[in-house]
Amino acid sequence: MCGIVGIVGNGAVAGPLVEALRRLEYRGYDSAGIATLEHGRLARRRASGKLVNLEARLREEPLAGAIGIGHTRWATHGRPNETNAHPHATARLAVVHNGIIENFRELKHELEAKGVRFESETDTEVVAQLVSHAMDQGLGPVEAVAACLPRLRGAFALGFLFAGHDDLLVGARHGAPLAIGYGAGETYLGSDALALAPFTDALTYLEEGDWAILSRSGAEIRDIHGAVVQRPRQTIATQAYRIDKGNHRHFMAKEIHEQPEVVGRTLSHYVDLAQGRVALPEPLPFDFAKLSRLNITACGTAYYAGLVARYWFEQIARLPVEIDVASEARYREAPLERDGLTLVISQSGETADTLASLRYAKSQGQHSVCVVNVPTSTIARESSVALPTLAGPEIGVASTKAFSCQLTVLLCLAIAAGRARGTIDAAEERRLVDALITVPGLMADALARENEIEGLAREIAKARDVLYLGRGTSYPMAMEGALKLKEISYIHAEGYAAGELKHGPIALIDESVPVIVIAPHDAVFEKTVSNMQEVAARGGRIVLIGDAKGAAEHGLDTLATVTMPDLDPTVAPIVYAVPIQLVAYHTAVVMGKDVDQPRNLAKSVTVE
Repeated sequence: MCGIVGIVGNGAVAGPLVEALRRLEYRGYDSAGIATLEHGRLARRRASGKLVNLEARLREEPLAGAIGIGHTRWATHGRPNETNAHPHATARLAVVHNGIIENFRELKHELEAKGVRFESETDTEVVAQLVSHAMDQGLGPVEAVAACLPRLRGAFALGFLFAGHDDLLVGARHGAPLAIGYGAGETYLGSDALALAPFTDALTYLEEGDWAILSRSGAEIRDIHGAVVQRPRQTIATQAYRIDKGNHRHFMAKEIHEQPEVVGRTLSHYVDLAQGRVALPEPLPFDFAKLSRLNITACGTAYYAGLVARYWFEQIARLPVEIDVASEARYREAPLERDGLTLVISQSGETADTLASLRYAKSQGQHSVCVVNVPTSTIARESSVALPTLAGPEIGVASTKAFSCQLTVLLCLAIAAGRARGTIDAAEERRLVDALITVPGLMADALARENEIEGLAREIAKARDVLYLGRGTSYPMAMEGALKLKEISYIHAEGYAAGELKHGPIALIDESVPVIVIAPHDAVFEKTVSNMQEVAARGGRIVLIGDAKGAAEHGLDTLATVTMPDLDPTVAPIVYAVPIQLVAYHTAVVMGKDVDQPRNLAKSVTVE
């Protein structure tokens, strides 16, 4: 979503900060800025648009100072102008921020009631004002940050610079990556290794909930409880900076852990978070209100994203949906009404069957919308409207972060369709958007279950067959979970609608077959529990992926229960993607499989 860099240096840091920001341009941004200390006083320069605009500003008004922070911003809250650009500052501090502060409205109202005045439209300024207010009450910089971090909800990375403290930066991570770099009498803070590559090859990656106190002599890292902890320092080879696994064993693991950040980044592109409404990046050349049907086509994991979207479009927008795997759609020669709409989904944007289906739809006079991760791809170029997922490069063959970003875009599009068709009002749209805002933070919470999922994976690895069950939007998630498991562990797995259990799959159940049930506590939870009872009655070993309320109510013995955070059922598929990916990943690791490059599979399927 955004790029963060900080330097506690020995010489002028403005130039190196801009150099580091340039290496973060790949993340996408619409404004940039830096702040330094000049004789102990905060000074900053910001500019909308590209880095060249910031550089021009710095030529006119140079910044001195041997300590500073910088930021490239992708607008989430507020317009992409200089006022909303980072760093945000008070008289006491400047802050840069990557992510979304879910509870910024309530914190802002609290501070305004205390007489605090805000200058920007951003959620980030709330962080600056909150910590500054704590300092006004007598706390020092480090103590103020420690007091305020627990009050922030969401997924974020933060970097703080304090007036009068020329040997202090503070960084914090919750759900968005942050690394510390070490030099000769200098210390660095950055969103990733690529940003810090010009300065150092010695890095420490902060773990979830960590925050750090940086000085020229090094860094003290504290965990979420404030205890001083040691994190491993790594030496990264120069050639690894372009494609870096961070502190993860595989690219797939890294990409699973990137999901809070990239989903937040995708949300920032499609949602006006301050207004609580979906704001698509470009006008649509068709009217959702005039459509009688939506056609969706995709392959593999993208097809399962489309199946989830079918529920959203039909329930939120009351728009009938027909969906096909693209390899069938291209040859079925289905009658498509002129001026109707076909939606195609592809990670690469080059999938041969999906491209052929798109071309068939266009030949029938259909409008076309694509959801792709590569905006320069063939499918993007040939569609009427291209909606990028902004997941960033995905190296692992098994799709993870691209899938969750696809779901995010599709839910935003379904909400826009509901508004256009008059099936939801402004209040309902805001409720749905508020639920979306919570997703990055909820995904970070889900990632905290990784240790227990790793233990579960040791049991799954012993099985020859695994069944996945779900109802509603959890049904396509069951199919996606099964696909992930067989893709990288080579265990035979199938996903079924839970209500279909008694129509055949129940014959497979015995004590050797784990049955993974995806069941948030939604409108169909009780029905799913009845299917779990059928499994239990036949000696099946149940793994429940659900929330605390459901775990307390089902009353059955389980092989394991992965307790997920409470959430709005509408966004459950996006958040529940995390545990089903982790189950597959850790099972494959236990079995010693090639996780990133499983046999017989390619990342982009460009042939039939």
